[in-house]
Amino acid sequence: MDRPRFVIEAPEAESMAKQSSLTIPLLLPSLVKSAQSLARPPISKYHVGAVGLGSSGRVFFGVNLEFPGLPLHQSVHAEQFLVTNLALNGESHLNYLAVSAAPCGHCRQFLQEVRSAAEIKILVSDSDSKSNDYVPLSQFLPYRFGPYDLLNKDVPLLLESRSNGLSLSNESAGTDKLYNGTHGENSEELKRAALDAANMSHAPYSKCPSGVALMDDNGRIYNGSYMESAAYNPSMGPVQASLVSYIAGGGGGYERIVAAVLVEKDGVEVKQEQAARLLLQTISPECEFRVVHCIAAV
Repeated sequence: MDRPRFVIEAPEAESMAKQSSLTIPLLLPSLVKSAQSLARPPISKYHVGAVGLGSSGRVFFGVNLEFPGLPLHQSVHAEQFLVTNLALNGESHLNYLAVSAAPCGHCRQFLQEVRSAAEIKILVSDSDSKSNDYVPLSQFLPYRFGPYDLLNKDVPLLLESRSNGLSLSNESAGTDKLYNGTHGENSEELKRAALDAANMSHAPYSKCPSGVALMDDNGRIYNGSYMESAAYNPSMGPVQASLVSYIAGGGGGYERIVAAVLVEKDGVEVKQEQAARLLLQTISPECEFRVVHCIAAV
């Protein structure tokens, strides 16, 4: 069976729009229901789909994720999924966004971390909407608070290139096996994938970057980076970002996640360990979880 796709390459998007006699921005609302069908909301049963157009011409899907047995704030909103999907694929900007329902305040705030966020064009495609007109995010959040209130203008924002200059600490950089049993041969690859994610982490407020790498029962590895919001609470945890990578990369049930590594600094104010451990132990009880500490370049 074909795996669901969460990215449509630019040439295919252009062809789809041409066949429908639409511009690409007006193609996006027609894809929202397809995105909704990929959502995983076992608690609310409310499927949210988001479809975005990046500056490269590629089209990206985002969906909401909920995790039974966990606090609701562990959930991933569709717009968060979408932005994470862009980041995972090296997309530099979000130009247009079509969503199945108006973005909540949480998501309007999270989107502020993207450069020129006020100019992102949004269309709500619910059944009550009669208009095909996009409106800028600034109309959804007119009195906004964001990175420009807290950061220098030259600090990289979400979706922009960065390297946090992290490396594994001496005790973590060796070739020792992280796991007992069948997963040990993948330990170094898993650590490096988590370190790569930590180096791409958007953590300008806490200065506590982190990343998570997951491995499924086929030995495939998926990683995701911690992404902060200027308003703090809408921040996206690294384990949630790695789950976006898992789902967008064709991963199946969560029980197929068999190993995970979190890379973060030791002794910092913002630690991801307990939150990541709780989420993974709840959705995949057999997953072997390990924390590896990193250090910043002097």
